[in-house]
Amino acid sequence: VQLRASGGGLVQEGGSLRLSCAASGRTSSNYIMGWFRQAPGKEREFVAGIRWSRPGVYYLDSVKGRFTISRDNAKNVMFLQMNMLKPEDTAVYYCAGYIDYSGSRSIYSVRDSFNSWGQGTQVTVSS
Repeated sequence: VQLRASGGGLVQEGGSLRLSCAASGRTSSNYIMGWFRQAPGKEREFVAGIRWSRPGVYYLDSVKGRFTISRDNAKNVMFLQMNMLKPEDTAVYYCAGYIDYSGSRSIYSVRDSFNSWGQGTQVTVSS
């Protein structure tokens, strides 16, 4: 599966952005997709994750209540709606995918196993 992220940009503090990740190729019913971010000089963070074919989402604590991850299975697209953005949300955001063949792993537990990556999209939040 190839992934392509888009939707980043420059926004003022308190503003909103919506990121999209288009998946091409055949996804699996056990596919898990996620958003990561990496700010300069910082480690990569697992921001949010979602199961492709059944309920289940994960959010990093610092984005809960502000970010919403969703998917459109018919169009093979994943979204990250980011509201109430803060300067500390500034980073390059990446979408990623992983097939959980067991079907039983939690989204958080596969955060180090993602093996399909899209190119990054820059999100900059000015204060």
